[in-house]
Amino acid sequence: MEERFERALEAIDRANQDDPNRIVLPHVSGPKELVHGRMVSDWIERLHPEASFPLRLAGRAHHLERWTLPRKSYPDGREGYLRWRRALQDHHVKRARQILAAEGFPEEELQRVEDILRKRNLRRDREVQCFEDALCLVFLETQFRILAERLGDEKMFEVLRRTLPKMSPEGKQAATSLALGDSERALLTRALQAP
Repeated sequence: MEERFERALEAIDRANQDDPNRIVLPHVSGPKELVHGRMVSDWIERLHPEASFPLRLAGRAHHLERWTLPRKSYPDGREGYLRWRRALQDHHVKRARQILAAEGFPEEELQRVEDILRKRNLRRDREVQCFEDALCLVFLETQFRILAERLGDEKMFEVLRRTLPKMSPEGKQAATSLALGDSERALLTRALQAP
């Protein structure tokens, strides 16, 4: 089982290696979705060391080949955005299933990966909640400073007020350990204390 799991991670990484978009962070750089997948995997391991194979695979595949469905290929506005997000989720599930089935994972495990990717039973399912926490933490690590500079403090505060309620107490605690600048840390603290 461990060998099949490792082969599946390698196959997901090979698919994401083709991302033409790059991400450059102080501690890592490379194809954007390859880096994101590995960062989510790392957070899952830190938050839930006994994580199941399906959770760890879903974390790695959460943005599988995301660049193939660019946002600009959908209409502007909220409805276009929601259609794009649904199409992305369907694509990630489909590609994850294809890769994992090729590695011999049974339908039961494919379904579990799909349930996690679709965030079914969020808040009631510990592993789905761990997945959401990891996604939020990677968002904060990779997008917080950039968004805060672009949006300004008050709009970024509202983004945080929409993001933090998705997280468990453990996820929020982990957020306080992130390497943030003084202004970002102040905004995060304010949002964590907001009613």
